[in-house]
Amino acid sequence: MNQVRQILERKGSSIVSIRPHATVLEAAARMNEHQVGALVVQENERVVGMFTERDVLRRVVAERRDPAETTVDLVMTRDVICCRDSSDIDEARSLLMQKRIRHLPVLDDDDRLVGLISIGDLNAWQLDGHEIKIQHLEAYIYGRV
Repeated sequence: MNQVRQILERKGSSIVSIRPHATVLEAAARMNEHQVGALVVQENERVVGMFTERDVLRRVVAERRDPAETTVDLVMTRDVICCRDSSDIDEARSLLMQKRIRHLPVLDDDDRLVGLISIGDLNAWQLDGHEIKIQHLEAYIYGRV
């Protein structure tokens, strides 16, 4: 069984976060600086929300809010779906698809944030697995085993 922690081991556990009372303008600048599409909103080392590109479009731009005056906590997604680092990768993929989300904070058994995975990370993991299988099959077929 492949676990989410294996993805974090490969990609790293770097997390780009922001505090709830930062402005949307600060959040957008941080997203651009780190070239990410989502920030984990943390307060006192706890996940309290997610702030994504989708939030910017729907809750800031579409509602004509001033990003320099609007704080992240007013427009972030509050009901954060998380998974465990011990979660099965297929379960994580299913969760992303069912909830129609693109980013999934990863918690350890003590509820500490240890990483963030995206649908892109899951796709890359699956693609790598397929490439390894293809190499093994080619080796078998052509007698290089």
